[in-house]
Amino acid sequence: MRVGAFILAAQFPGQCQGEALHRAVRSAQLSEEAGLDAVWLAEHHFVPYGVCPSAVTLAALLLGRTRRIGVGTAVSVLPTAHPVALGEQAALLHLVSGGRFTLGVGRGGPWVDLEVFGTGLRAYERDFPESLDLLLRWLREPRVGAAGDRFAFREVPVVPRPDEALTDEGMVGGPPVIVACTSPGTVRLAAERGLPMMLGMHCGDDEKAEAVGLWRESALAAGRSPEEVAAVAEEHVSAGVVQIADARPVAAEALVKAMPGWLRQGLDAHVTVDGRPRRMRDPLAYAELLCGLHPVGPPRLCADRLAATAERTGIRRFALLVEGSGELAATEENVRRLGAEVLPLLR
Repeated sequence: MRVGAFILAAQFPGQCQGEALHRAVRSAQLSEEAGLDAVWLAEHHFVPYGVCPSAVTLAALLLGRTRRIGVGTAVSVLPTAHPVALGEQAALLHLVSGGRFTLGVGRGGPWVDLEVFGTGLRAYERDFPESLDLLLRWLREPRVGAAGDRFAFREVPVVPRPDEALTDEGMVGGPPVIVACTSPGTVRLAAERGLPMMLGMHCGDDEKAEAVGLWRESALAAGRSPEEVAAVAEEHVSAGVVQIADARPVAAEALVKAMPGWLRQGLDAHVTVDGRPRRMRDPLAYAELLCGLHPVGPPRLCADRLAATAERTGIRRFALLVEGSGELAATEENVRRLGAEVLPLLR
């Protein structure tokens, strides 16, 4: 089982944005010291829900400050980026880190970001498959041109070539790519392209198991071999929340006291690009839901919760939000206990 930290750089009420980013960097560094498998970095624009606007930029910093741990984006929002530019950045990080970088991509939402970056609502509603396919070609082929509805350009060489990464084990291929899946359509899209999924922390085990089943069915229907399907399925990631304390009520209280204020100001700040109505979850109910779905409590309970999710869904990789208390010292302690007290129980 592989356990990593999910880092949002969340700005809690009363905090400045620099404080949120400092906590994010410190959490990532401690994750390596604690023996975690990876850190996964979120990306948001114009909202205090998360104040990191470029997951690949923060990934570059953290790859330079660490030596062993994997660093991935969770996710880079493809509709607001050019696939070639993102592919070049991913290739660069993959090469200079010796293969420690994973590129997670997703559709994002119908937010005002699409207006600010000039890509428009169509990039979110229609063009994600074309963008994803162009990105994958850039990461896999020596020369790439495009003649699609959104992207059209003459053939150009891929520089640097992402399949020329040099590691201690020798040359390796390009960076792994993972897709955030929040709908059956995105699940099928990932499956058809042979890509693993990242499933969100709002989902329970049953919903995630259903998505894994649909992904497997769709991958096989697309002509993927059972062997390939089994190998790629090992790379699915389940996102969640972790809060460790000696008693479950203490751990849950830390989240229920801090998270609703952050969720209220963060989620409420999202503005749709076209004025469509949006439904915001009740922040307190959502915090309580997350406490019930994920490893929140003593180390043994946390380990058992992760094992139960793995058993129900088949997913054995986790990206766990460690900063739910909103406090630096408490987050540091949470990461240390995750590594020292929970990971040994899983092994």
